[in-house]
Amino acid sequence: MAPKAPKRTCVYGPVPSRRLGFSLGVDILPFKTCTLDCVYCQLGSSSRTTVRRKAFFDPKEVLAHVQGAIASGARIDHITFSGSGEPTLNRSIGGIIRGIKKMTDIPVAVLTNATLLSRTDVREALRAADVVVPSLDAATPGMFRRVNRPHRSLSLSRTLKGLAEFRRRYKGEIWLEIMLVKGMNDSPAHVRKLKEAIAAIRPDRVQLNTVVRPPAVKSAGPLNAAEMEKIREAIGVGCEVTVDFPKTAQVSSHGGLEAAIPAMVRRRPVTAEDIAASLGRDRASVRKALESLESAKKISRASFKGKTFFSK
Repeated sequence: MAPKAPKRTCVYGPVPSRRLGFSLGVDILPFKTCTLDCVYCQLGSSSRTTVRRKAFFDPKEVLAHVQGAIASGARIDHITFSGSGEPTLNRSIGGIIRGIKKMTDIPVAVLTNATLLSRTDVREALRAADVVVPSLDAATPGMFRRVNRPHRSLSLSRTLKGLAEFRRRYKGEIWLEIMLVKGMNDSPAHVRKLKEAIAAIRPDRVQLNTVVRPPAVKSAGPLNAAEMEKIREAIGVGCEVTVDFPKTAQVSSHGGLEAAIPAMVRRRPVTAEDIAASLGRDRASVRKALESLESAKKISRASFKGKTFFSK
């Protein structure tokens, strides 16, 4: 059966990214479609994980949405596959990446949890991307189960082998992300294990991140700056702590805020400051629109570590 055309746009943003500048998100999955159910996930918790790849949406429709976003004239530093789950679960991702490469020179990035890189077809699909950002939060099977809560068919050993094999043939940049959760995967012993895994993978960069948005599990908390720096030093050369994205204003978008904001917060919780920077609108207008949307119960707010986030 042919894949259905998406009822919603498959692109969002450009949104300010701490690593990728103004990033045009390409979301090619139904909400919360993932191989993992990570304790820190900003999309919330789910008891349903999957490893079954499908052609969820019509690739032509996805490419049309990307082309429309490019034609809008907004600043786009990267076109990034991310959003509602694990993008390699869409079996059309390779063709979509190649289609984007034909229409623009803007670099294509893929954010992946790396669990399907053990598959030859997945590794081949990602070879056309300019940057692949795989995550590796665990270096032992027990930690993999504790932090990432994987689908029962997945194993950490196969994931690590897939990452190493992908590195051998992939010609683009690999930026390995490690999401650190306070009291879980941040012990000196586990960091040493992570360092051993990194040596086998040989990424171009190692980027340390921590919990900055409301997580799926409330006890999943962030590390402070000093703790992050200590781990960066332990991992060594090529490792960096991901810093906040500078709040440079996007080219102003002239569409209605009350339509643009729900589309943005559907994929991830964001602050009013993020919204203003991404849409190139003044904060007073954004605050007014947020109040209206909250009153109409179209969005909701949550506080996390002293910041207010809006989501749908």
